[in-house]
Amino acid sequence: MTITQTVEIPAGRRRITLDVPPQLPAGKTIITFAPAGSAKKPAKEAPKKVPVFGSAKGKYRMAEDFDAPLEDFKDYM
Repeated sequence: MTITQTVEIPAGRRRITLDVPPQLPAGKTIITFAPAGSAKKPAKEAPKKVPVFGSAKGKYRMAEDFDAPLEDFKDYM
């Protein structure tokens, strides 16, 4: 449901009170403010991206000698 309300805000006023109609469903409510004369519609919320298991397969390569002892730590082993 979309409810559009045009409100004129006086120059010195810093507070807006909104009377929400009773037919507005409970839960998530999005309020968008736009400058006067703006014909831009409120942006829709982007769908949440769900990570896919294995989607990075083949993008990274591990060195063959990854588990080999390092020369720098020879004194400590």
